[in-house]
Amino acid sequence: MLLLPLLLKATLLRMVNSYHPFYNGFYYNHVMNDDDNGNEKVVDFNGVRLVVETSKDPIYSFSGVNVTLPCHYHHEPESEAKHKIRIKWSKLRDDYTKEQDVLVAIGKTYMAFGDFQGRAHLHRAGQREASLLISDVRLQDDGKYRCEVIDGLEDASDVVELRLRGIVFPYQPPRGQYSLNFHEAERVCQEQGSLIATFHQLFQAWSEGLDWCNAGWLADGTVHYPIRLPRKPCGGVHLAPGIRSYGPRHRHLHRFDVFCFSSRLRGEVFYLEHPTRMTLEEAKQACQDAGAEIAKVGHLYSAWKFHGLDRCDAGWLADGSVRYPIAKPRPNCGPTEPGVRSFGFPSKGRFGVFCYKER
Repeated sequence: MLLLPLLLKATLLRMVNSYHPFYNGFYYNHVMNDDDNGNEKVVDFNGVRLVVETSKDPIYSFSGVNVTLPCHYHHEPESEAKHKIRIKWSKLRDDYTKEQDVLVAIGKTYMAFGDFQGRAHLHRAGQREASLLISDVRLQDDGKYRCEVIDGLEDASDVVELRLRGIVFPYQPPRGQYSLNFHEAERVCQEQGSLIATFHQLFQAWSEGLDWCNAGWLADGTVHYPIRLPRKPCGGVHLAPGIRSYGPRHRHLHRFDVFCFSSRLRGEVFYLEHPTRMTLEEAKQACQDAGAEIAKVGHLYSAWKFHGLDRCDAGWLADGSVRYPIAKPRPNCGPTEPGVRSFGFPSKGRFGVFCYKER
């Protein structure tokens, strides 16, 4: 009785551990011939074509929630599947090469892999559906996914994109401007409860108003900065608004700031004050005494963006910086635009503190 599950698991793993792109253990169902005009055309062996369709528009979501990536299949001309349908979901890089396996399925049995174990499930609400349900969405789930369907010798696939709604914020560490190589930039974003931003995320932030004159790393190893109001120190007054690019940079040798990306919080950010204010160490302890932790920079930006956090009092954050969020600009609270204000990284001083508590 143990033999069948073992054989099934071995078959599922063989679908994943392939050296050839999108190879599934079977030969493809068509060949490429030239038509009378010299153009390639597809010729199906059995006259029936398998068609896989996903959403042409991106699927938007937030971290911490569940999301379904739609995928449906059918045959042209219409016919019933002759074999047990096999389904494979993969996460792709921006150039459409495979980054990681997500899930494979044969019939009603499926297996998820890596970070998707326990979170990726096959969703089949209707006939000929092969949708992917991802629970407890994480920041790193953002990206492109391929849905591949195999019916005997027939094989077809399509790609759908999952985009997380969030906020991009520029970051530089206590040691100052342009001090991060690429790998350090990745690490500091993670330390602040976020991930290094993609170009698409930076472009979206620019379209929503982000204007920043310091260049920063992005997830693909390129360096950019977003300009809404052209000015002399930021590429010149004669260039149109847009994303300025330094292109790919050496990931070890070159140093810049970084753009980080955070999504909606699972908890809440709140402000604690003390009659005599607090040092950084006292602030950390105060948050612990309140059953929370000192907030990270990503926490504060997310609370400001998604929960309208507005506090005209500066407070410590986990990285040793002092900041405060303003959703409704007013006198004596900084510039006339909403945003997160920064006092930098004071070596001395006493302030309140922003704490973060998971729900």
